[in-house]
Order: sequence, then C-alpha cells, then structure tokens
Amino acid sequence: MFERVTSRFPRTSAPRTRAAVLAAGLGTSVVLGAGVAVAVDNRAASGAAGAVQAQAAAQSKVAEAQAKAVEAQAAKAQKAAEAKKAAAAKAAQAKKAAKAAAKKKAASWIDPVESYKLSASFAQNGGMWASKHSGQDYAVPTGTPVVAAHGGTVVKAGGNGAGDGPAYGNAVVIKHGNKTYSQYAHLSSVNVKVGQVVKTGQKIALSGNTGNSSGPHLHFEIRSTPNYGSAVDPVKFLRGKGVTV
Repeated sequence: MFERVTSRFPRTSAPRTRAAVLAAGLGTSVVLGAGVAVAVDNRAASGAAGAVQAQAAAQSKVAEAQAKAVEAQAAKAQKAAEAKKAAAAKAAQAKKAAKAAAKKKAASWIDPVESYKLSASFAQNGGMWASKHSGQDYAVPTGTPVVAAHGGTVVKAGGNGAGDGPAYGNAVVIKHGNKTYSQYAHLSSVNVKVGQVVKTGQKIALSGNTGNSSGPHLHFEIRSTPNYGSAVDPVKFLRGKGVTV
C-alpha cells in the first residue's frame, strides 16, 4: 500500500497572490513617480542656475562696459587737461617772447622808413648843398610814414628845418642817450611836438619834398648835438647798431 504524501508548503490562495502583485505594482509606480519628480526638480534647478549665470554674465558685461566708458571719459578729460596746460604754456611762452622782442626793439635802432632806396649818401658832393651832404637820403614816395629810429625826446619840430634853416623844409630832431640825436627832414607833415617822448618805431611824421629838395625823399641825420654841423655817417652808425641798411 502506498502512503499519502502530504506537501509541506502551504497552498497560496489566488486572492492573496493578486494582492501581492498589485502591491508590488503600486510600489513600483510610487518609485517611478518619485524618480520623475526628482528629475523634474533637477531640470528646474539646472534651468534656474543657468538663468542666474546668464544674468550674472550680462550684469558683468554691462559693468565692464560701464568701467570702460568711465576709463575712456577719464582718459579724454586727462587729454583735454594736458592740451589746455600745453596751450597755456605755449601762450605764456609766446607772451614772454613778445615781451622780450618788444624790449629788444625798444632798446635797439631801426630804419626811419620802410621800402626805400638809398639815394644821396653822407659826405657826397653836389650842387644841392652848401658843402658836403650832411646825411643819408632815403628815396620814398611823399606820405610815407616816418618813425623814430630810436626812443627819445623831441627837441625840435616844425618848419624852417625846425630851426636849422629853410633848406631842410619841415623837420624833426630827437634827443637820445649818450649825446646822440637823430634828424628827419623834407617832411610833408610833422606829427610830434617839442618835449614829447617817443618810442622806437613810433610814427613822428610823413615824408615829403619840402625845402631844398629835388624829389620826394627823407633826409636822415645822426648828430652829436641837436644842431646842424655835428652830423656823422648815419648808415655806418645804424649798421654799428645791427640795422641792415
């Protein structure tokens, strides 16, 4: 006879099996849902971080541009300040040079007229003079400005050679330092008075053809006294003072 064999494993009922499968499926869904949520959160966080980085980069770019603009403005202001300083220095230098030139001009001698041609010279013989020619003639048109060859004081002015005789016509005599006098004759008009102080280059008269004259010109003398008879060679004198005659 055969003995009945009884199984040691209990039989699982169908309902319990279905419940277990359902629970397992539910657990899997929960796990999957949690993973999806985590992934979504990560993407959101990554996107937010990227946006923050982009904003920071944009702000940095704006700040850099502003810094460059400020730097450029500062450089421009510095350049303008340097240009202004250079212009001021140049103006001061020009002013100093002009002052020095004016001082030099005041201390120097110059020609009594411009754009001239030398005609009768000092000590030249001729029938126009009682003896030898006492000055240097500058051939210029009537009305040419006549200026003081050097600063000084007017001691003679007017007709009749300003006291030296009618041969000179209208004349002016200026006293300078070191017993030196300059005389200007045959003038068409006289623009100064006795006692007037004049500067080098100051207009004192207009050239003419008055007195004993053969044509429009300026008769110029350098004297050791204010009177006729003390003249020296005016060209030699002026050249000795550095004047190109």
